[in-house]
Amino acid sequence: MAQEDNNAAPVANNEEQTQQPGFSIEKIYVKDASLEIPNAPQIFTDRTQPQVAIELSNFAQQIEANVFEVAIKVTVTSKIEDKTVFLVEVTQAGIFHIRNVPEENIEMIVGITCPNILFPYARESISDLVIRGGFQPVLLNPINFEALFAQQKQQQAETANTATH
Repeated sequence: MAQEDNNAAPVANNEEQTQQPGFSIEKIYVKDASLEIPNAPQIFTDRTQPQVAIELSNFAQQIEANVFEVAIKVTVTSKIEDKTVFLVEVTQAGIFHIRNVPEENIEMIVGITCPNILFPYARESISDLVIRGGFQPVLLNPINFEALFAQQKQQQAETANTATH
């Protein structure tokens, strides 16, 4: 009888584990990457300090039950006056398995947690492409995805309010 109880305990634990919230990374990959140096080779002789602009966006889609693809797109443009020194664009993506999480929390996970995981990979890809292009590395500062998420939510709420008035 005691042996049956011991065997029953792991089954109960497995059932508890399948009911617990879970988050796992299935795959992290570069979905798209490009480097353009439209004014090469002349741009390499210009010693003027370039201006660097950074654009960031993220998006998510559910690809099957409890499985989401999340991607961040980072574009870095370096210019000297009106001449582009380089333009590098990386879309870093990941596939994430999210289970037993309340529906209202999934949006925060794919909008904050997943981009926080992906950003260091995107930063490394950008730096690597820029170095391979013959330039000094671009070191991107950390991004506060929680603040970006809150800002997007606020903009969505404002847009909804103006649409209803």
